[in-house]
Amino acid sequence: MLTELRITNFAVIERLSLEIDSGFTVLTGETGTGKSLLIDAVALLVGGRVSSEQVRFGEDEAQLEAVFEIPTAHPILPRLRAQGLLGPNDSELIIRRTIARSGRNRVYLNGVLSPAHTLEEFAGTLIDIHGQHDQQSLLSSQAQLAALDAFGRLHELRGQYRASHQEWTKTRHKRTELAAANDLRMQQYDVLSFQQQELDQAACRLGEEEGLQAERQRLASSHRLVELVSEAQAQLQADGQGILANLALVERAVGELAHLDPEMNGTAGLVSESKVLLKEVADGLRGYIEGLDADPSRLTTIEDRLAVIQRMKKKYGGTIDAVLATQSRVKEELERLGRSSSELDQYDRLIHEQQQVVAKFARQLSEKRTQAAASLTKLVGKDLEALKMGPVRFLVQVERVESGEAYGLDGVDRVEFLLSTNSGEPLKPMARVASGGELSRVMLALKSVLADVDQVPVLIFDEIDTGVGGAVAATIGKRLKALGHYHQVLCITHLPQVASQADHHFCVEKSEVKGRTVAKVRTVVGASRESEIARMLGGERVTQKTRATAAELIAGAQE
Repeated sequence: MLTELRITNFAVIERLSLEIDSGFTVLTGETGTGKSLLIDAVALLVGGRVSSEQVRFGEDEAQLEAVFEIPTAHPILPRLRAQGLLGPNDSELIIRRTIARSGRNRVYLNGVLSPAHTLEEFAGTLIDIHGQHDQQSLLSSQAQLAALDAFGRLHELRGQYRASHQEWTKTRHKRTELAAANDLRMQQYDVLSFQQQELDQAACRLGEEEGLQAERQRLASSHRLVELVSEAQAQLQADGQGILANLALVERAVGELAHLDPEMNGTAGLVSESKVLLKEVADGLRGYIEGLDADPSRLTTIEDRLAVIQRMKKKYGGTIDAVLATQSRVKEELERLGRSSSELDQYDRLIHEQQQVVAKFARQLSEKRTQAAASLTKLVGKDLEALKMGPVRFLVQVERVESGEAYGLDGVDRVEFLLSTNSGEPLKPMARVASGGELSRVMLALKSVLADVDQVPVLIFDEIDTGVGGAVAATIGKRLKALGHYHQVLCITHLPQVASQADHHFCVEKSEVKGRTVAKVRTVVGASRESEIARMLGGERVTQKTRATAAELIAGAQE
């Protein structure tokens, strides 16, 4: 609640400090004493537009300051703590605004210099001003939707909707990211496909290059190889003169030696083994020359294959290992693209399923809101009748948008509070059709119905008693007093029926000090309060009869 208001050099207010209690408080005084200046000051502290003309004549700067005690469950409390404007156990917010005659103004939240828009962001959630000012939370469609949900006790259902909506949004975001990544990869698809085809056709293998180079060496030297084999064969197998023929003679001689002298058996064995080995050499040479391919086309084939391998190495990493690694990577990337397409299909199915859940909760919210709107319309209508608002008609309209794009964080509904203040006139958005006094009384009816769910702790009513009197004024006073059980209520009034209902009473007066007009505020209680209400009943001349009537009004309100 608003616990203290301090004003310095603001219009005709030189210096004022006001401590305000909970419940219902009225401000009264003669016309022109400056009662509305207090409301103007509060309006500036919650984001109103400043003017250098509001600075007291002869002064350079005006200062406005308000102290709030924020309710424990109020939604701005954690936000203020998160921004370091409040400690973890603090709940007091001090707002200060300075207005320089030069036109410059500053805003401080708990001593921290802050942007002007933070006034509306934070303080605007603490105070509703109903009158000629714009600081009225229930004039926006978003606030009206929130008020309807609070009235219908729809927080749990709305929480379920928001949770499903967030999951749906998160899945769609992931699907968008995956699709974007796929688009980038698909731009490389042709390149990857070409690379895979080229690498598959090349079919490089580890060790192949070395084998081909050896074979190329043999084919390139085939003429010399034939010469060498022929020479070796000639030495081994020349008729009657080759090594094998001579070795046969040696074998026969050594065999006879071994027959005569067994000690030569080992030597005879070595000769026999040598003969066998040399025959194997001869056979090997014969097989080698028979298998030697001197076909020039084979050499061309090898050269072409080595050129392919060299090109692959140059293009894909410099080694056969790098070529094979590239081939594996390209294959995996193409397979991943195929899997990504499948993943997109899975996301599409999940998104459809989640949207069905979102749509289900949205339908339930719409149905509950429609029911709550009918109840709220009926209850506010009854209060407007009690306030003798004449032909005023009030309607809570819930419009449902069915398109998929309409699924917002709060559902698919647009809520509008509609009003008609004259017979035959169509219903229009509330902010566009009511005068200050009418709108104040409509807001009083609304706030009374929403009293136990409305989170704005401070309500200020200005001009609420314009054009009314008698029984209607008494009804207004009782409504404000009842509303004071749920909110801190401040009201400027000219009607004794309203003022007598207040829990606390301030009187605004003007006086002349050193040739300058100064507005001051004093607390009136007991006899001074009776005198003020008697003045409101009978004008400047307070009689014993008007004083008795004032006392009767105050006593009746206490009962």
